[in-house]
Formats: sequence, structure tokens, C-alpha cells
Amino acid sequence: MTQHNDSAVELDPVLAKLANTITENDGLENLTRPLLELLQLVTGLESTYLTSIDLERNNQCIIYSLNTREMRIPELLTVDWDDTLCKRALAEGVSYTDEVSSRWGDSKAARDLGIATYLSEPIRMGDGALYGTLCGASQSRVPLNPQAKQLLGMFSRLIGQQIERDLLVSRLRAENLTYSQYALQDPLTGIPNRRALHQELTRALANAGRTGLRVHVAFIDLDGFKAINDEHGHDLGDRLLIAIARSLESGMRTADFVSRYGGDEFVFFGTSSPGHDQEERGTIHQRLRDLTSGSFSLGTITLRYQGASIGVVSSSAEETDSDALLVRADAAMYIEKQKRREG
Repeated sequence: MTQHNDSAVELDPVLAKLANTITENDGLENLTRPLLELLQLVTGLESTYLTSIDLERNNQCIIYSLNTREMRIPELLTVDWDDTLCKRALAEGVSYTDEVSSRWGDSKAARDLGIATYLSEPIRMGDGALYGTLCGASQSRVPLNPQAKQLLGMFSRLIGQQIERDLLVSRLRAENLTYSQYALQDPLTGIPNRRALHQELTRALANAGRTGLRVHVAFIDLDGFKAINDEHGHDLGDRLLIAIARSLESGMRTADFVSRYGGDEFVFFGTSSPGHDQEERGTIHQRLRDLTSGSFSLGTITLRYQGASIGVVSSSAEETDSDALLVRADAAMYIEKQKRREG
């Protein structure tokens, strides 16, 4: 005998709660959990749940569930799609039955859970693609009123729209992150660009002011780069810039920073404790000279490069102006460049 659904409630308070749910909640989980509760209140079913369907892997996963009595449909449970009631319901165009054992007795999952009443509605995206299902189930026979079926359809559409919004937001965030990364990255060498340098150097100077560290900045200018371009072509010149960038990256400590400043110029900075600034500048200078000179394999040829002019300066105790520090490093580089020409 069909049991009377004593736990179903009138629709007016449900609609009021639904309005609050839509207004107050943002994100799939925050929307779905109250809707599962409302679906349970309206239908009187023991368990209500949202699933996703992966047709490529041929499985169905319970994303969120609400279990009110003895039936337990756990979240993250993944089952074979071919064995599900959802697939049978979609194939036959049947969204509700209170005779699961006689209608779909071949489903092992339904037998294991003891499902007698089953309710589902597909969740579809705007293009009609199947995302999953919004479901309810009970171990007893529970009748369904027409209003509950209408609400189920409304809930499924709301969830589908929320999924699309979430996917759009995720895509926009990913695109924005990619754009931000490109905005701070030199397109040729892949290392940080001048904009990123100013941001990171300003941050490093502020941190040094709080901790008492020194920031050492090196301005690197590749000597003879124009002659290399003139002799071998700009393509090989670009390859040399890329090779220099990779070499500089390989010689960096964890807290060091290197960027392409523009053209054939690079900038390095690192930090150390005060007291041995001159020694630290000498160490940095030698390390950068080693990294920017020697033999570089550039595809068609191996170029023996004599290295760069490098100017290294240290921040003062109260220095916060990254532009002024770069100007000093640039001036120190030109002094060395002049010495190298005269030598």
C-alpha cells in the first residue's frame, strides 16, 4: 500500500525559503545544500543529492547529499554509470517511480541501498550538455505531488545556471591570471620584465627597511650585442638573450631575482645582512660575470661570448626608491663598461 507523505510541507513557506536561498547564497555548494533541504521538505524523501556524470569514465559521483533518516548516500561516492537509476530514468524518460524494485530490479546499487522510491531531474548546461542529476530516494514508497515535480525542475535549472556561472568565473580568473603573468613576463626570454622588477624591488626595499637587510642591485649590459646582431642576424641575437636569461636563472639563489630590463640589459637583485656590503657586491659581480660569459650553444653555432658590463650597488639603510637604486646601478655599469673599453 502506498504510504501517505506526512513529511511534505506546504509550498508557500518553501517558496519564501527558496527566495532567501537564491538571494543569500553564492557558489554551487552554498546554493545546492539549501535546495537539497527544501527538496526533502517538499517531497518527504529520505535522501536528496546532486550528482555529476562523467561519460568518458562511465561513472557517476555524488557531489552533495542530505540524508535525513536511515538511508545513507555518501558524498563523493562514485558508481558505475551503467548500473545507476539515473541512466535508466533518462533513457526511459521516467523521472519518478515508487516501484523501483519491480521497474529497475537489475540495478545492484538500488538493491544495496534498498531504494523503493526514486526521483530525478537532469542538470543540463546552456548548450544542452548533461552535467549530472538532482535526485531523491527513499526506502519506503513515497507519493509525489505535481508541485514537487515543478520545484524539482526549477531547482535543477537554478543549479545548472550556477554551475555555468561558476565555470565562467573560474575561466575568467584563469584568463586573468594568465594575463597578469604575461603582463609581468618578458615574452622573449620568459623571465620577469621591467614592470615585475619594479614591483619586486619596491617590495624588497620595504622588507629590508623592516628587517635591516641590504638589497644589492646589479645592472647587466651585454657588451658587443649589436655587433653580434649585425654579424649573425637578429634571430641568433634573440637566441643569445634567451641563453643568457637561462644561465642567469640557473645561478639564482631562492631569494634572488633576475629580470630582463629591455634590449640587451638585465637586472639582478638579492639581499644580505649589513656589514659586508663591499664583499657581497664583489661576490655578486663575479657570479654574474661567470653566468654571462663563456660558450653558448645557439642552435646553428656555438658562440664564445666575452661577457657583460656589470654595475653592482647596495641600498642604504633607509632607501625605499627603487628607481633611484636602479639609476645608481646603471651608472656603476657604465663606469665598468668604460673601463672594459679602455682595457
